[in-house]
Amino acid sequence: MNESPVCPIRIPPDFSGVTEVKLTSQPPLKDYLEAMRVANAEADSRLGEYMLLSWYDRDRDFESPQHASECHENSAVPGYVDYGLFHGAKLKVDIEAGRFVFFYMPVNS
Repeated sequence: MNESPVCPIRIPPDFSGVTEVKLTSQPPLKDYLEAMRVANAEADSRLGEYMLLSWYDRDRDFESPQHASECHENSAVPGYVDYGLFHGAKLKVDIEAGRFVFFYMPVNS
């Protein structure tokens, strides 16, 4: 009897304790630098002093920390999300439905 291999259930990331802010812009933002200015302003108003932990730029398919997703190749959770959550992120700013995503933590928590 051949049994199918048991695949682990992929667990979605735990965003408890993380404020998620979704922003849209008309017209769409020009580039990553413009998106970062918008996200940083949001972090400043919500957290005061903050540290940017991780981010993703879908236009260039680029993330920070670089190569964070390499060990997440078959995972439902991208590396930049995992990194942000497990390093103390308290704010996620999602601009234009995942086009640009930023994770922040307050400096004085």
